[in-house]
Amino acid sequence: MGATPFHHSILEVRLPKHFDKSTDMRYDGTQDPQEHLTAFEARMNLEGVGNEVRCRAFSVSLVGHVIRWFNNLPQGSMARFSDISRAFLAQFTTKIAKANHPINLLGITQRSGEPTRKYLDRFNDECLKINGLTDSVANLCLTNGLLNEDFRKHLTTKSVWTMQEIQSVAREYINDEEVSQVTIGFLTV
Repeated sequence: MGATPFHHSILEVRLPKHFDKSTDMRYDGTQDPQEHLTAFEARMNLEGVGNEVRCRAFSVSLVGHVIRWFNNLPQGSMARFSDISRAFLAQFTTKIAKANHPINLLGITQRSGEPTRKYLDRFNDECLKINGLTDSVANLCLTNGLLNEDFRKHLTTKSVWTMQEIQSVAREYINDEEVSQVTIGFLTV
């Protein structure tokens, strides 16, 4: 076997017979490396494999100049998956997506004529991009951007709502809003 960045302890381990060497996860250096690592680790957790198999499988997920970079790492330098993760993130650090800050949510406001459902979809999509978002901050920003006055008033009846509680209450307001739109449409026909 030629030069490899894997420590000999990794090369000695055989892949389990049941192991799925699927190549549907590919990293070519253009995406966020943290997202690739997270997806890869989730896949390995699902497979129930240990450190050595993770190391060997990770190289299969790399393509193009990224696999060339990996193969040029010092021979025997990768003994643990944490070594690979650290080197990988360091090499592709400029591709890490800029973290969104909760203050960005203040810019998500319901547009005039926009159904509450659409507003909540946009708001929720932005929430997913923010690490460590608290319910109290999300609640404040959501309430600030709402044009639906009845819904807004309802959200101010309690100091802090969880996002699950807000979604539950929102369903009622969305249903009422959509029924009234259907009724208005029916009456104008």
